[in-house]
Amino acid sequence: MTCTAYSCQVMATKPALDMAPAGTPEPTAAPSASLPAEAPAAEPPLAEVPPDTQRVRLSKAAVVGRAIALADAEGLDALTIRRLAQELGVTPMALYWHFRNKEELLTGVAEQFWSEIDTDVDGAAPWPAQLRALLESLVQVLRAHPSASQLLIAGDKHSPAALEATEVTLEVLRRGGFDPLHASAVARNALWTGLMLAMSEPGYGPSLSEADRAEHQRRSRIQLAMLPPDRYPRLVEAAEPMTGCDDPDFHYRFGIGVFIRGVQATAEQHESMPAAREE
Repeated sequence: MTCTAYSCQVMATKPALDMAPAGTPEPTAAPSASLPAEAPAAEPPLAEVPPDTQRVRLSKAAVVGRAIALADAEGLDALTIRRLAQELGVTPMALYWHFRNKEELLTGVAEQFWSEIDTDVDGAAPWPAQLRALLESLVQVLRAHPSASQLLIAGDKHSPAALEATEVTLEVLRRGGFDPLHASAVARNALWTGLMLAMSEPGYGPSLSEADRAEHQRRSRIQLAMLPPDRYPRLVEAAEPMTGCDDPDFHYRFGIGVFIRGVQATAEQHESMPAAREE
């Protein structure tokens, strides 16, 4: 089967825009005497409407939504103010009412990614199950948005949504018996585990097309399979699973499971955290 990590998400429908449709007819000349006096003049296209009017018609959420769709489809490098304005059918000046520069735009996009993490954990569940649910939600967001991993690695982690996700994670770990030092270490490693799982999935490449991704995997598989078997016997026999992604769910289930079991083992072995043992 042709396998891509994000084809179903990238091809998702672009967010609806809270704005008037572009391409309205150009203004006509003054009506002749044969036309009714009250006949309204046609409105100009949205791109020619003054920025103040565009700001009213174009919501901040719509800008962020279209920015995410563009970044997911073509990568973060393709996300510029000018390109985004073209996608929205407005002038670049209209976007500056919401974001003063690309840095602010990327901050808004990252905040949206953080806000999609489900922090409503089941308080009645054991702490390892709560931690697993948080990590699985993070991974789900990263899989849905190919551009998210790169942005969350470099972006500010002190936005309201990011702070909320971190606070809930630390609270889960504190209820599990971890002191602040160890809870902080686990929380940081949980974030990086999710990011690395997304970026290490075979075929990962936010800016690659489906065909390019498949070709890259094919070449990688051939390179491993053609290694000298007397020197690299295990790489040769694992050429297919090392480069394939026929079952990406396994990649994530296995990685999350290894992390959670490692945290549990750490809690059980740490003498100062007897309450962290799973019931």
